Amino acid sequence: MKLSRTDRRLLDELQRDTTRNQSELAEIVGMSRTSCWRRLRDFEEAGLIQRQVALLDPKIAGFNIQVLVLVAMTEHSDENRNSFERHVSLLPEVMECFSVSGDRDYLLQVVATDMDSYNDFLNSQILRHEAVRSASSTFVLRRVKYSTALPL
Repeated sequence: MKLSRTDRRLLDELQRDTTRNQSELAEIVGMSRTSCWRRLRDFEEAGLIQRQVALLDPKIAGFNIQVLVLVAMTEHSDENRNSFERHVSLLPEVMECFSVSGDRDYLLQVVATDMDSYNDFLNSQILRHEAVRSASSTFVLRRVKYSTALPL
């Protein structure tokens, strides 16, 4: 999708704060309210805007542990991959799942309330899955940077 300078400004503002109404957004980027509404609808229909959500602070919500989990599969078959991907997509503790290159096959970002709950999650939900050979956990000490905004 080709984005104009105004499109980029509109999307930048939307990424900063989705609570602004269309009149405010239109005024900030120098568009009419109707043009702004049409452009936002176009972005949604094209799949550029996937959804609008509230971003929560994990610690305030009670998730005191964040873990990056590298997972190795037993074998690289379509059946194993599909089974594992379906499985992790249903686990609310898994915030993100990436298929990666290198020694491991997947990288998961996981949240847990405490070490005991993470240990239970790892042993019961990840290591017991038939497609998983091994998993390695890296515990996040502190978040240095976090952004959901794309650099348009």
